Amino acid sequence: MLQVTCAIIQHADKILICQRSASMKLALKWEFPGGKIETGESKEECLHREVKEELNIDIIVHSALTMVEYHYAEFSVQLYPFVCSLQSGEVNVLEHTQAIWVDAMQLPNYDWAAADIPIVVEYLSAKQFG
Repeated sequence: MLQVTCAIIQHADKILICQRSASMKLALKWEFPGGKIETGESKEECLHREVKEELNIDIIVHSALTMVEYHYAEFSVQLYPFVCSLQSGEVNVLEHTQAIWVDAMQLPNYDWAAADIPIVVEYLSAKQFG
C-alpha cells in the first residue's frame, strides 16, 4: 500500500489544486499536491520535499486532517492530508498539467481523484463550522 501525503495549500483565501498529466495514473484528475513518503522521512518532511519538487514553492504545515485509505483497481493508497499555507515562491508546474488557485467553495466543481474526495468534504466541513 502506498503511503502518500497531500497539502491543502491556502493563500489569500484560495486553495491550490493540481491536475494530473495525461501520462500519469488517474490521468487529468484533480488532486492536492504531495507524494510518496520515503523511508525515514516524516509526513511533514515529505510534504515539504514533494511540494518543492512538484511546484517549486515552500509551505508551512499547520494541521492534519483524517487519513484516507482508498483502493483503486491498480493500487491502494493511504493518503495523509495536511492544511498548509504558502510560505514563499511562485508556483512553477513541473509535473502536473496545471496548478490553479481556486476559491474553497469551488472545490466540489472539479473532477477529483477518488481518494481526494473525502478530503475535500472534510476540509469544507471544517472550514464552514470551524
